[in-house]
Amino acid sequence: LVVLCILIYIAVMKKYALLILFLGTLIMIVVMGKTGAPLITAATPNGIIQLEFAYDTAKTNTVIQAWASDGSTNRIGAAQINTYLDFIFLFFYALFLFFTCDKIARISKSKTGTMIANGVIWAGLLDILENAGMLMTLSGKVSGTIAFMTTFFSVLKWGLVIAAILYVLLGSIQLIAKKKIKWLFV
Repeated sequence: LVVLCILIYIAVMKKYALLILFLGTLIMIVVMGKTGAPLITAATPNGIIQLEFAYDTAKTNTVIQAWASDGSTNRIGAAQINTYLDFIFLFFYALFLFFTCDKIARISKSKTGTMIANGVIWAGLLDILENAGMLMTLSGKVSGTIAFMTTFFSVLKWGLVIAAILYVLLGSIQLIAKKKIKWLFV
């Protein structure tokens, strides 16, 4: 009976996995937007992204000072919470993009699509390293090496994620044109 329940659970999860991962991604985008809102200042108009791309100590210190200057708002704490939440977000977006790219690649028999799908897993790992660098910086360990490596991981991650998003969009259009879009949801 237990084995049967587990098999039914796996079948249901497999059928709805893309939907669950997509909804989780959307929910986390909203949550991270709200928790990241206090990080948008005149000096940091792009919020947490400013820290991701602060490639040296001067830029990192500018971000930290902008977030530490207002005593009424704990922006450093908000940045830490936002970064911790990113671990949940990356679970959803990386798996959603991986499974979607992989499915499109299998339907269209694309080796490039398979490579892009695998790249998304690397993007998730790079996001973990990026988050680790940001958390070190937010805990007061500002260094040129940490800033550079955080930005390096971020740039690679964004490149892989953008490639995957483009592949999903273009692949979906191709599947619609070939009237195979239903296979994406099977």
